[in-house]
Amino acid sequence: MNKTKIWLEENLKGDPIIWGIVILLSLISVVVVYSATGSLAYRMMGGNTEAYLIKHGMLVMVSLVVMWGIHNVPYKYFAKLSLLALWVSIPLLIFTFIYGSKINEASRWLTIPIINQAFQPSDLAKLALISAVAGMLAKRQRSIQDLMTTFVPIMLWISIICMLIGLANMSTAVLLLSTCLLLMFIGRVPMKFLMTVALAGTLGLASSIMIGQRGGVFHSRIDKFLNAGQTEIPYQAQHSYIAIATGGITGKGPGKSEQRNVLPHPYSDFIYAIIIEEYGLIGGATVLFLYLALLYRGMRVVAISTRPFGGLLSAGLSFALVIQAMVNMAVAVGLIPITGLPLPLLSMGGTSLIFTGISLGIILSISRGDHEDGFAAEVNSMKRMAKVA
Repeated sequence: MNKTKIWLEENLKGDPIIWGIVILLSLISVVVVYSATGSLAYRMMGGNTEAYLIKHGMLVMVSLVVMWGIHNVPYKYFAKLSLLALWVSIPLLIFTFIYGSKINEASRWLTIPIINQAFQPSDLAKLALISAVAGMLAKRQRSIQDLMTTFVPIMLWISIICMLIGLANMSTAVLLLSTCLLLMFIGRVPMKFLMTVALAGTLGLASSIMIGQRGGVFHSRIDKFLNAGQTEIPYQAQHSYIAIATGGITGKGPGKSEQRNVLPHPYSDFIYAIIIEEYGLIGGATVLFLYLALLYRGMRVVAISTRPFGGLLSAGLSFALVIQAMVNMAVAVGLIPITGLPLPLLSMGGTSLIFTGISLGIILSISRGDHEDGFAAEVNSMKRMAKVA
């Protein structure tokens, strides 16, 4: 038992509760995705119902390995890497919009040669922008009210990246803009500057709606949601509500979902509906609690962080993950219009799982790094006191 504890302390550093939450959500993901894709795999893979399970399980393992690797990297390096990633993201987003693989009338994916794996540049851009904004705010805390040196560069980066993402993925762009505004609020940016960024970001998103690929879908989804009593409820929303309504308190049981056979993307956009159908309100509440606990631990890292960049970066990444989770769950239960955003850590995905692992690895790196810095300072202080004595 002691050897196991020592091994865990040496290899899984950082906040242990975050490790526990992530591992638990990953296990839930494997079980639920297996159930949600069973019928689809049987039809598409010649009766091999484990085909998608094996692929998803491997991606979950890769994301956990990536998270472990990133959590060993001192988080201070991500400030410089984020600016490089931003400059790389701009041509990637433009190239994807023009030449990317088009799915559901939107060019969001680039296919990586050799491994034939789809990749969304918006995942890279989102991570890079949050890290870059945290870095710029941390460096300029003493001149936070300076218009040209602090505010304008941040506003330009946010507007450009959100506009480029919004050309093909409006939901992600809106979520990213909201996260950046929250991050700037935590970073003590004056309210007048925040309002200006919100206006500039809104204009960027409006431009994306005008010239992008998803403007019609964006308007249609909002219109159907606002006029739900006068127009027909979208097909996927109907079956999501049926899944939730028939799940009851305890659910139908693992693997007994009926709506997985008719619900579009039950393994991704509407996996929360499958969770409630099979595990009931108890299962749905448990998943909700785990995400709220993840947010709490991420914000606790902010509270104990000894450096502005670490605290701001942990806050931005925690908000981005948990807000996306809340949006996905709100869509499933009919609180907001359909967005098409997956449920982080639970939905079946490709590179999105990897980038989620990177984000969590950075949060763990911050909790590990600040703890070690504080411990080293305490040891040095004790040595000085011993010398004086």
